[in-house]
Amino acid sequence: MKSLKLSIAHFSDRTDAVREEIRSFIRQEKENGTFEPKCDSWLSGYSPEFSRKLASRGWIGMTWPKRYGGQERSAIDRYVITEELLAAGSPVAAHWIADRQTGPLLLRYGTEQQKEYFLPKIAKGESYFAIGLSEPNAGSDLAAVSLKATKVDNGWILNGSKIWTSGAHFAHYMITLCRTSPLNPENRHEGMSQLITDLSAPGITIRPILLMTGEHHFNEVLFEDVFVPVNMLVGQEGNGWKQGMAELAYERSGPERFLSTFPLLEELVNTIRLKGDVYLMSQVSSIASNLWTLRNMSMGIAQMLEENKTPDLAAALVKDLGTQLETQVAELARLLVSSENMTVSDQFEKLKLEALLHSPGFTLRGGTTEILRMIVSKGVIGK
Repeated sequence: MKSLKLSIAHFSDRTDAVREEIRSFIRQEKENGTFEPKCDSWLSGYSPEFSRKLASRGWIGMTWPKRYGGQERSAIDRYVITEELLAAGSPVAAHWIADRQTGPLLLRYGTEQQKEYFLPKIAKGESYFAIGLSEPNAGSDLAAVSLKATKVDNGWILNGSKIWTSGAHFAHYMITLCRTSPLNPENRHEGMSQLITDLSAPGITIRPILLMTGEHHFNEVLFEDVFVPVNMLVGQEGNGWKQGMAELAYERSGPERFLSTFPLLEELVNTIRLKGDVYLMSQVSSIASNLWTLRNMSMGIAQMLEENKTPDLAAALVKDLGTQLETQVAELARLLVSSENMTVSDQFEKLKLEALLHSPGFTLRGGTTEILRMIVSKGVIGK
């Protein structure tokens, strides 16, 4: 990157070598015209070919045991690979959810059969997963989940729906939070389980929900008498809430929560540098300092997750602060450049529009701001 680098912290020589390796790969892919940088590339940058290239270099599932297709690399090595891909706006959406949270979930709670079957496919960039949490009548209140799983011989029958399901139209499977026992009004978190659902199964209908850009990312997924085999239960029956919250810690704490608009931030810095305006550059300095803080917080959570800790409070805080920063980048780009009547590149305009049109979703996906702050407040009061 020309002007705004992420390699500020001191890492080991090995980790620095990993960073140079991934940067060289990205640079070559750009030169070959494989992709153009995008904001929100971990959501809208779908490229199975690019995912397979990463997999061939051991960059998917890289912290997992070798017997499951992983490389047994450190969490920091993975973090470096992840942030460089995001900073470059690389098309990583295909494998993103499977690598980020499905794999770790299965390693922690899955059966040996599930690990042996799914993890090597994910690590090869051949199997993609979606997240089945939100529902039309539940929203951010996951305790109100009503998708019903009725036990039958050798499995369950699913009826109900999920909504805002990222990438369900190209994913092969979905980790589906459902009710395997009736709702208990006294404890709404009881009776939930997680099932691995084959999205090509009879009875599943996937309806697109288009973004304002016209892009297809979100979906509504309908289940009508969908059979799920008994061996597709993740963890313990009735333990779905606890497992789901552990899974959300992976979703909320990663660098994608503050690097989605990094390609735009880099273009903004380059534009201001060309103008030579010290005042305008000072306006982006606060974002740079906040970015540095969030990065260190996020790396700390990555280490906690590697130690099998569940940092719900810290993850919620990073997600809340990170999505605020993403929105600030988009707004700053709009306000500063338009007010100064600058000449900007087509790439800057493209990234600015992407960021602005995607920004309403920043504080919704992965948990609304209100839900996250409730988690933080309860955690602080509880201590």
